[in-house]
Amino acid sequence: MNPNDTARPEPASSPDWGWQPGFAALGPAFFTHLQPTPVPSPYWVGVSAPAAQALGLASEWLASDEALQAFSGNQLLAGSQPLASVYSGHQFGLWAGQLGDGRAILLGETARKLEIQLKGAGRTPYSRGGDGRAVLRSSIREFLCSEAMHALGIPTTRALCVTGSPLPVQRETTESAAVVTRFAPSFIRFGHFEHFAARDQIPELRALADHVIDHHYTACRGATNPYAALLQAVSERTAELLARWQAVGFCHGVMNTDNMSILGLTIDYGPFQFLDTFDPGHICNHSDTQGRYAFNRQPQVAYWNLFCLAQALMPLIEDQETALAALAPYKTVYALSFLARMREKLGLVHRQDDTRHSESDGALIEELLGLLAASRVDYTVFWLRLTDAVDSGDFTPVRDLFLDREGWDGWLLAYSERLVQSEAGSAVAVMRTSNPRYVLRNHLGELAIRAASAGDFSVLQQLLQVLERPYDIHPEHAQWSGFAPEWASSIAISCSS
Repeated sequence: MNPNDTARPEPASSPDWGWQPGFAALGPAFFTHLQPTPVPSPYWVGVSAPAAQALGLASEWLASDEALQAFSGNQLLAGSQPLASVYSGHQFGLWAGQLGDGRAILLGETARKLEIQLKGAGRTPYSRGGDGRAVLRSSIREFLCSEAMHALGIPTTRALCVTGSPLPVQRETTESAAVVTRFAPSFIRFGHFEHFAARDQIPELRALADHVIDHHYTACRGATNPYAALLQAVSERTAELLARWQAVGFCHGVMNTDNMSILGLTIDYGPFQFLDTFDPGHICNHSDTQGRYAFNRQPQVAYWNLFCLAQALMPLIEDQETALAALAPYKTVYALSFLARMREKLGLVHRQDDTRHSESDGALIEELLGLLAASRVDYTVFWLRLTDAVDSGDFTPVRDLFLDREGWDGWLLAYSERLVQSEAGSAVAVMRTSNPRYVLRNHLGELAIRAASAGDFSVLQQLLQVLERPYDIHPEHAQWSGFAPEWASSIAISCSS
């Protein structure tokens, strides 16, 4: 097949997807219908069995050539009507104007109320001069992290599979092409609302908000001001999401408003990173020269993005005080959710009506994070060792992680006193399901990428299986739960990732 062949793909005789009108029912102001651009000689890179189960796909069909061709953009899933949506947004704090699905093509919404996208399936009217392709490196990262985050209980888009092709794609160097098939209840972003508000297209703005309310936030319809209720619901979901990011040490890297999900999902995995050493000011995106999206700034950036969403919704909300009131719960919900997540990591189990320890627990957590930062302690390893120490009673391996031993000893004394006050026998059980043994550190993703680039997909599949059960002990891969190797610090992740 010619790499430049743009012939219309033939429908694949796939399962009955039960396609719904979904986003397409909004009309042509919101998208452009188009076909994926075929790639030469596609091949399987990786498939997620749990994701396939969520979509109701039989393993036999998923292993077929029809599935391979469909998820590479070479054939259409029967009944699908592919489209690319238009949106705008703020990028690195500046208004970027019209953006849109530059390399993502929405196949449609299934009977299971899940939208399916092909990412990297060719140019769209919104590619802004780009090639509309994704490369193997970045596709593997998105595939693995989507499923890893889902297994950690963090709201996210999902990834069904990755297919590869020898088609050359130019980034910093020449790389090979790949396509990620991802899905979610909706891929609508803050930027969709910003787009129509900026153009003063109020009927379209209202239609979009009504679509989101009627399909995803039905409880808002009965509110006095449904659009303010929508803003508040999105704010609360976003606050919950950010609390989970911060607790697990996840850096998104490019929190532009066009990368913010209206459903409070983690979306658009690019220059992300899970922390190795705990550094609150860590910048994972080498393109972020000003550090706007540093780890410790993420909660505030999310609030700033929500303020942009509020501005976009103002023609519908109409009253500024009402809009500000809808944003107000964000900080409270974030603080309470973060406190709850960190209490779980510490095993501080208490009854729901026991609020006596809120202030002291907050101070205990703040002091601990300061100690972790001062000694640049490995974040994941610390929580694993602390869990084991609470179980065994031997805190020496944890103490060995700190340069400030005296500071650690003082904190441990306060923690031990607080731990005694928790429900007996519950602390370790909660910690075992709150402190993952395995997260997708950069070096682990790099191992899978290097092997896959050489035609070996076994490392990716093994890593996927481990990340799908991140709290379990995987003795054969114990090294993946340890410290990052020295060479990991040289991995550079940018917006092209």
